[in-house]
Amino acid sequence: MSVSRRAALAAAIAAPVLIRPGSGSAAGTDASGRGAAVEQAVDALTKALLAADGPALDALTLDGLSYGHSSGQVQDKAAFIETLTSKRSTFPSITLSDRSVSVVGDDAIARHVFTGEVVSGGKTSPVYIGVMQVWHSDGGRWRLLARQAFKI
Repeated sequence: MSVSRRAALAAAIAAPVLIRPGSGSAAGTDASGRGAAVEQAVDALTKALLAADGPALDALTLDGLSYGHSSGQVQDKAAFIETLTSKRSTFPSITLSDRSVSVVGDDAIARHVFTGEVVSGGKTSPVYIGVMQVWHSDGGRWRLLARQAFKI
């Protein structure tokens, strides 16, 4: 039986979608509970964002952090933490939904919808964005390596 190039391409594109675990689950969780540990790290980061907790943000992120905002702005670790700890931007509320985690070796991809409010420059604005985070297992703990938000 011959398979056309178009059919093979369609199958290659569809395969990740077809095997992707349902949203809202800890997708890709392995028997050792590493996916659950990533979920805990995502929750810890959310709490640190809400509290503008500099030491916690530092502990949860790698030095090479690339933190991308839905506006297109990209910050390194120092700028990301300073923006929050200086209170130039604060988050009165954050809710994460449609969560998934996929663990691949020492790395993990976490995805979610981020809903809440941000106060920046004295102005409160609603936030409703998609987020992809890349976490790396570093010395037995999960630390954020990269984050990219996008408009929904």
